[in-house]
Amino acid sequence: MKLRPNCREVTEMVLLAQEKPLSLSERLAVRLHLLICKACPRFLKQVELMRRASERWRHYSEE
Repeated sequence: MKLRPNCREVTEMVLLAQEKPLSLSERLAVRLHLLICKACPRFLKQVELMRRASERWRHYSEE
């Protein structure tokens, strides 16, 4: 994993992190990229919002 991934690589890692934990080097690369990019933090927030909404929907539909 390179230390300075591009936006496409970061979005792939963000989505992958929803399924399995990232390695230390991947987490570091994502964090460093998020510090310098304006679009990727927005994408991360959208993914987190969708994850929370999905969890709430699953919990709601189980009741």
